[in-house]
Amino acid sequence: MAVNLKLRSTESAAATEIYISVTPEENAPPQEQAKEIFSAIAETLRSKKASIFQERIFGTSSAMENILQIRSDAYGDIDDGLAPSLLVAKQGLSGPIAGVQVHAIISDTPPEVINLDRCPSGRVFRSPNRACLTLSGISAPKLPKAIEQAQAVFEKGESALKQLGSDFLAVPRTWMWLGDILSWYGDFNQVRSRFFTEKGLIGEGTRQSMPASTGIGLGPANGGKCAMDLLAILEPSDSIEYLQAAGRQQCAFEYGSAFSRAARAITPAGQTVFISGTASIDADGATTNIGNPAAQIKTTIENVRAALKDMNCSADDVVQVVAYCKTKEVEKVFGSFKDTLAWPWVTVICDICRPDLLFEIEAAAMPRT
Repeated sequence: MAVNLKLRSTESAAATEIYISVTPEENAPPQEQAKEIFSAIAETLRSKKASIFQERIFGTSSAMENILQIRSDAYGDIDDGLAPSLLVAKQGLSGPIAGVQVHAIISDTPPEVINLDRCPSGRVFRSPNRACLTLSGISAPKLPKAIEQAQAVFEKGESALKQLGSDFLAVPRTWMWLGDILSWYGDFNQVRSRFFTEKGLIGEGTRQSMPASTGIGLGPANGGKCAMDLLAILEPSDSIEYLQAAGRQQCAFEYGSAFSRAARAITPAGQTVFISGTASIDADGATTNIGNPAAQIKTTIENVRAALKDMNCSADDVVQVVAYCKTKEVEKVFGSFKDTLAWPWVTVICDICRPDLLFEIEAAAMPRT
């Protein structure tokens, strides 16, 4: 069985950042797909002498059963003990595993694993005048209610940031993994908005420091309703640029979602632009092209390209991207659009944040400036 591996990289004097996206080329049993995927990633990391900074695996619940052991066997000493984010999706055209994304760093000093509640939870990378943190799979699955889990996730993230002398004002990007999203997304938004207000990210007298974000219907494999990944810039401080509105889309906070359309941050090898989860939504916050997957896909791509342009990025600068399709039928329609942009696509089947939304894209770009 073959895999499709796409690699994007940017180099500076201090470090090189590489983004690896791997998808199966054919449907096969999950164990077979996993062995091929992680062997390809391990070979790439070893050949580049790169260290993992953040990693996500998208697949069905059955694909997650033995995946960490298969990954560990393939990685060997590359495995630093921090598990990737395991995100449960519906099965798509590629089979039980939709894909794996790895953000890695090449440097004389590798990222350091940090613990939260005595459990490996993130990595810190430090170079002269720069320091970045990633957290992966932060969750609280033992709490009975989804909103309690969401509150705990934000509190845990803040605790990790405080350990390093920072706070949520240093966060340009979050990823919110929300199982059964359609049943409680409104409640989640209330939890997030309240937390951000209490911490001074939003509200009167603030500079509206809402991270770029994805909130999508993928639950963590541990059975929880909510998990979070994030990236924080510890140094230089106050260096994040937020884009509240982009292209034809206005600020999402106007219709109750506390996130920026995009954010720009200084990262180990340059600057990274993070495009939030973006869909077929107009300037008034209404879903457009209802019931028409092709039109929603076309509009979504246009909205993503508009956000990239507003952040002085080109389509060629994209280093990581996920296309979220509501059904396998939408994924089939997306197939006719996929090759129009030479992006390192990972395509995942899951619910979007509204019943009438069929498609969403998130992206990261590193402008060559």
